[in-house]
Amino acid sequence: MPAPHASTTPEEAARAAAGPIDLEVFAANLARMMEEGGRAMAAYLRPREDGRIKDEVAEDLADVAKTLGNVAEYWLADPQRTVEAQSRLIGGYLSLWSSALKKLSGKKARPVVEPGARDGRFVDPEWTSNPFFDALKQAYLLTANWAENMVEEAEIEPHTKHKAEFYVRQIASAVSPSNFVLTNPELLRTTLASNGANLVRGMKMLAEDIEAGGGDLKIRQTDNSKFRVGENLAVTPGKVIFQNELMQLIQYAPQTETVLETPVVIIPPWINKFYVLDLSPEKSFIRWAVANGLTVFMVSWVNPGPELAGKSFDDYMRDGVLTAFEVAKKACGTEQFHAVGYCVGGTMLAMTLAWLAAAGKDVGVRSTTFLTTQVDFTYAGDLKVFIDEEQVANLERKMLEAGVMEGRQMANAFNMLRANDLIWPYVVNNYLKGQAPFPFDILYWNADSTRLPAANHSFYLRNCYLDNRLAQGSLMLAGKMLKLKDIDMPIYSVATREDHIAPAASVFLGVQLFGNSGRFVLAGSGHIAGVINPPERGKYQYWTGGPPTGKLDDWIARAEMHPGSWWPDWLDWIERQDGRRVPGRVPGTGPFPAIEDAPGSYVKVKA
Repeated sequence: MPAPHASTTPEEAARAAAGPIDLEVFAANLARMMEEGGRAMAAYLRPREDGRIKDEVAEDLADVAKTLGNVAEYWLADPQRTVEAQSRLIGGYLSLWSSALKKLSGKKARPVVEPGARDGRFVDPEWTSNPFFDALKQAYLLTANWAENMVEEAEIEPHTKHKAEFYVRQIASAVSPSNFVLTNPELLRTTLASNGANLVRGMKMLAEDIEAGGGDLKIRQTDNSKFRVGENLAVTPGKVIFQNELMQLIQYAPQTETVLETPVVIIPPWINKFYVLDLSPEKSFIRWAVANGLTVFMVSWVNPGPELAGKSFDDYMRDGVLTAFEVAKKACGTEQFHAVGYCVGGTMLAMTLAWLAAAGKDVGVRSTTFLTTQVDFTYAGDLKVFIDEEQVANLERKMLEAGVMEGRQMANAFNMLRANDLIWPYVVNNYLKGQAPFPFDILYWNADSTRLPAANHSFYLRNCYLDNRLAQGSLMLAGKMLKLKDIDMPIYSVATREDHIAPAASVFLGVQLFGNSGRFVLAGSGHIAGVINPPERGKYQYWTGGPPTGKLDDWIARAEMHPGSWWPDWLDWIERQDGRRVPGRVPGTGPFPAIEDAPGSYVKVKA
């Protein structure tokens, strides 16, 4: 089929590509779409009408308006600044107008603005070849870039600026022309080619996802029907050998005749489920560690209900971390163990080690590994947008009523950090194209959220994100003042270069506070993919260098890059701490009889 003439309208181009429209079928599908839309609206309104959900949209919009109002005040306070801002935007539009006229007349025209290299929203050829869509795309990018520059250049209070930057990015992502049928060439073609059947399927999925979210939209990011925890996720053989009201402790079965004498105890975050480290077998860090001769213990946190609202950080440390340490040692008949903490689990591990040092207790920690762990929250990234006194106090009031923080709230916050990757592509694919997403184990885990006890979560937000007391050496936990410099042992710390949750600069700054900064490793990719990177896949890379001192960029400039996964480097480091080997230990045969098969029952509880 020949390319559309330059004067072809978007509708004509789409119709030419799709073939003739069956108006009767199209009208029938529009009616069905409206019917499904009514079902979606009912699913949204029903829990609000009966009081199960309190609508907080007005509160959120008020904070957005207040924050962006501070930016507007700065620019409007000086007439000259106002004129400069307006001139900059109008000048961009005039350049675009000139470029669009050239393109309409059949001449070549250089784009006034182009999307970033990693921006996947405008990859369809018609965003460039069709003058209408090309102009629309550039007008959007000009406006979005201008708005972001206005915030960046505004001289306002730093936290307010950080929030304004975040809100402007969210708004810009939401209003992108790629998110609407009539302004997206691919969606237009799809709609015309299917006589609107895609919109019927999409609206049906929208209604289902709102119903699944109990009145809130729970965007499906993967085909959930393809995964079952304990069947094709979290299937590394092992036994639950201990449990209390806060956690189950899993001991994994050996896969080698002999194992390193010193076992490994892993403390995962309590804001996610542990099986991110035990996904499908080919991605499982736990399976790989066991296959390489390690005895591995994993804490599986409870998915708490309101009855555990009062469980504090002290409780999680004593009944979770410290209890796991003691059970693992007794199960193996050893005096020492290697401790591993991932994300918030690593933060809790660091607090526990500092508490032990302050209490003068030696529980036998042979070495510590921190995976994407922050202990200094100065550079904690966009999550700090949600953390100020007003927002934390508001969250505490809500948690006091419910006893817990619902998992979907934390999941939504994490998704918003990467809205153009984790929200809008799925809105377009699911609800506008009408296509079910592909099966992807990491995204299934990402949606399998947990609740958070009010007291524990409040302690963490206030003392880490809000006041940064742990880094300052002013954090009191269980009667002891915590000093990170008292943590003096072999340490292996992994940061990931594109981490949006525990930024590499934040992790790098934090490890310098320990008494022994240890071995710092920077892995490629982000918070999950950079950690879950099996050697067999040969993906990404990692950097090693000297002691983590000074600034991260300077350390990277001196560091050595290695292709592939950091896992073998870590295993070599673990073996250097203590290479003695003993026969493989069968879980459940020691002082702790098996309670049930791994992955246990706690991890299967849905939020």
